Amino acid sequence: MSAPENRFKKRLNSGQIQFGCWLGMAEPYVAEMAALCGFDVLVIDGEHAPVDMKSMLGQLKALEGSPSQPLLRLPVDQTHLVKQALDFGAQNLLIPMIESKEQAEAMAKAMRYPPHGIRGVGAGMARASKFSMIADYQQTADDQVCVMLQVESRAGLDALDDILAVEGIDGVFIGPGDLSANLGYAETPKHPEFKAIVKDALTRIKAAGRAAGIIETDDDYIQQYIDLGVDFIATDVDVALYMNAMRKAARRYSGPDAAETGDISGY
Repeated sequence: MSAPENRFKKRLNSGQIQFGCWLGMAEPYVAEMAALCGFDVLVIDGEHAPVDMKSMLGQLKALEGSPSQPLLRLPVDQTHLVKQALDFGAQNLLIPMIESKEQAEAMAKAMRYPPHGIRGVGAGMARASKFSMIADYQQTADDQVCVMLQVESRAGLDALDDILAVEGIDGVFIGPGDLSANLGYAETPKHPEFKAIVKDALTRIKAAGRAAGIIETDDDYIQQYIDLGVDFIATDVDVALYMNAMRKAARRYSGPDAAETGDISGY
C-alpha cells in the first residue's frame, strides 16, 4: 500500500481547472456541509480563521470521503507547521506571505523527506500513514504532496520569477486582498491598473510551467481568469455566503435596517 493518490495535484498537473470555496467559519460541522455542495476544492483557512492545528485536523477529517479536495492554508511559513500538517494527513498546503526565493526553498524542502528535503521522519506514529498501516508511506509520500505559495505583496511580485524557479513548488496563488492593500489599491481593488498587475502575475506563473491560483468573487473577472488558463479559482467564501444569506433573510421581515450595506465578498 502506498500514500493515497492526491487528486488535487493530479488535476493541477493535467491542466484541469478546479473551482473552490474558502472555509473561514472554523467548524468541522460547516466543512462537512460544504463537502456536500460540489466544489472541487475547499480551502481550510488557518491564517485568518480562529483555528489551531487540532481544529484544522477536525475540518480535514470532516472532508474525508468527499469529492471536494481539501487545501489547507497554514497561518505562516514555518517548517514545523508544515511537518505537523503533513503528518496529520494534509496533502495540499497553501503557504501565505511568500516574498523570497529563500522562503520558497524552505517550504519546498519542508514538504519532502530526506535526502530531497527536511521533513521529519515520524511517519510510524502519524495519521498520514494510517499509523504505520501504509508500510511504504515514507517512500511514496513525496509524490503525493502539493504546495502552493501565496504571493501577495510588492516584494513577492518582485521575487516572483525566482520563486517560480524553485524546484518542488507546485504552484503560486495570488492573494488579491493583501496585494491590493500593499500596492495602494485597498479602496479600489477593481481598478484596471491593479487587475492588469494580477493578470500579468498569473501569466508569468503559467509561463513558468507552474499551476496558477487566485480567489475572485466577481463573475466577470472569474471568466477573464478562466480565459487566462488559471488552474484553481476560489469563487466563494463560506462566511460571506452565510452573512449575505442571513442578511437577506432578516430583511424579509425586519426591514432595511437589518442590513444597509451591499453584499459581502469575504476577502
